[in-house]
Amino acid sequence: MLLFLCAFTLVYYASPISAQAGKVLLKVPVAFGTHLPGLGTPIRQFEKWVNAAGGGSVKVKVYEPKKLVAPFEILGAVSSGKINAGYSTAGYWAGKIKAAPLFSAVPFGPGGGEYMAWLYFGNGRKLYQEMYDTHGFKVKVIPCAIIAPETSGWFSKPINSAADLKGLRMRFFGLGGKVMNKLGVSTSLLPGGEIFPALEKKAIDATEFSMPAIDERLGFYKIVKYNYFPGWHQQATVFELLINKNTWKGLNNSQKTLIEMACKATMAWSFAEGEGLQFAAMQRNNTPKRGVKTKYWSKKMLSTFRKAWNEVQKDMYAKDAFFRKVWDDFQKFHKGYQVWQSHAYLPLPKR
Repeated sequence: MLLFLCAFTLVYYASPISAQAGKVLLKVPVAFGTHLPGLGTPIRQFEKWVNAAGGGSVKVKVYEPKKLVAPFEILGAVSSGKINAGYSTAGYWAGKIKAAPLFSAVPFGPGGGEYMAWLYFGNGRKLYQEMYDTHGFKVKVIPCAIIAPETSGWFSKPINSAADLKGLRMRFFGLGGKVMNKLGVSTSLLPGGEIFPALEKKAIDATEFSMPAIDERLGFYKIVKYNYFPGWHQQATVFELLINKNTWKGLNNSQKTLIEMACKATMAWSFAEGEGLQFAAMQRNNTPKRGVKTKYWSKKMLSTFRKAWNEVQKDMYAKDAFFRKVWDDFQKFHKGYQVWQSHAYLPLPKR
């Protein structure tokens, strides 16, 4: 990650944008409020860096959710040219592209380090762009933030077995949502700002959203008191900058390099921010004033989730050719990565 920051520094100081380059303003609607650490703060950091380093040739203006387009409309709006850029996560496009969640978050891994390794040094970025191209979306995609594991969800009562999940109405994201469906949970994908009202009105019984410091901002602890770990469904989550293809083609090499390097720097910054804020939020949750019960899934429940995920993955693999292509490529990369991982990393302490 230090390499990315150094690269951005080199672009800033050694390669100023040509004064003759055509000016561009990227209007960037976002899927997440920029008050949310890890989800919304990275795009503000990207905006700050590009505006400082662009010399007026490239400028970024970020728009809060729904100010320009709704969060779930960003991909279509960028592709059509209604807007020239947007910031979201690929998992939001699962209804349009079956393989999209693989570029956002995958149950039981990869973690942040492996995800970035596959994207930058495997075939991840190539396949990511190919996905949008082959499905008819006229966008340039650039990974532009990543966060570490999320919590596994907020519940109003303890969950001791798979039977306790059946019949629950729960906000859930991505491929993990398909796993919960298989276990009898009725899931819905609500934007962040709609979750608290839904819990308050009892339209849903439980929710997952993100990391403790992010969930804290949305106030889930005020209504549901059982917060489960680990986030088996999202061990890391990637966020994307989408730029309209014609807009991207109109940029010169210096402008493109600035945007690419700023996104790489934001990847490092967002990962560090996410890792740095969580333990303090967990401590606040566990105070008597809040009364949150921090729980860790039993081995039996984690095995239940993994079994259901394997079934979901096999079903999607059989039904969608591009999902199959991406999955095969990542599994090949993962097999090699496991050799390194098994030798280099200390084993986790037994719980």
